[in-house]
Order: sequence, then structure tokens, then C-alpha cells
Amino acid sequence: MSAPTDAPTRWQRVKSWFDVRFRSPAAIYGLIVFAAFVTIADDHADSVGEVLLSAATSLVVFFIAHVFAHTLTEHADHGLRHATREGMRHGAGMLYASVPSVLVLLIAGATGVSVDDAADLSMWSTFIVLALLGYNAYRRRGAGLAGRLLGAFATACLGVFIVLLEYAIH
Repeated sequence: MSAPTDAPTRWQRVKSWFDVRFRSPAAIYGLIVFAAFVTIADDHADSVGEVLLSAATSLVVFFIAHVFAHTLTEHADHGLRHATREGMRHGAGMLYASVPSVLVLLIAGATGVSVDDAADLSMWSTFIVLALLGYNAYRRRGAGLAGRLLGAFATACLGVFIVLLEYAIH
């Protein structure tokens, strides 16, 4: 017989919620894809609102494709409803991870910031979120402070490089 397990604390539930939404492969992918969409939309938009609408719409399409792919591969084993629900839960990080950049764009649009400056601020928010994720990854691996900071910087730079690579292709 196994020992009874304690119910997770409130902090453990918050960390788990955060991990699913921001520290998942889908979330990191969504963050980078959204930043790439903002960068691409920046070239064609006349307003920050257009950038936000274009990038958000594109990200939602990618989210739907992710849920579809998950549902298609899992519904035979788990049923359509369960597979769809799990696909949405698994892919939700794609949408949640874009929230900091969306907020930056909303604030930039409300304060009259130019389209180019708003896109730059959005890229900085992406850089910061990636740096925080990198820092946390190196902290979990037991790295010292210097290793965490270097890892955070390298993680953020690699993510921005991927965004710029995507932009160069399009």
C-alpha cells in the first residue's frame, strides 16, 4: 500500500498553472511565433491596432491548427471530446505566452506610440519573457547566479534570433 500524498499547496497549484501556460514547449513556440507575426505585420500596418489584430489572428490560427493536430492524433485512443479538450489545454500556452506582448501593444496603441516603436517594445517584452524562462531553467538545473544570468541572456538572444530568422524568410 502506498503512503497517502498531501494535497498540493496553493503555491504549488499556482506554479503548476504558470508552468502549463508559460513554461511549456507550446508556450515558448507561441511566444516566438507571435513575436515573428508582430515583426512581419509591422512592415504592412498603418496602426498599432492593425499589428495587434494581424498578429493575434495569425496566432489563433496556429492555435487552432495545434488543437486540430492534437485531436486528430489522440481521438482514436481517448475520444473526440477528451482529445479536443486536452489539445486545447496543451496548446493554451501558445495564447497565454503572447499576453505580455499583447499588453505592450495595447498600451503602446493607447498612448500613441508609433507602429515601429510599438513593435520594438513588443520585441523587448518577448526578450524579457524568454530571459525569465531561461533564468528559471538554469535555476532549476542548479546553476549559480552567473550561469543563470548568462543562460537567461543566451536564451533570450536565441529566441530573438529565431524571430528575426522567421522575419527574414517572410
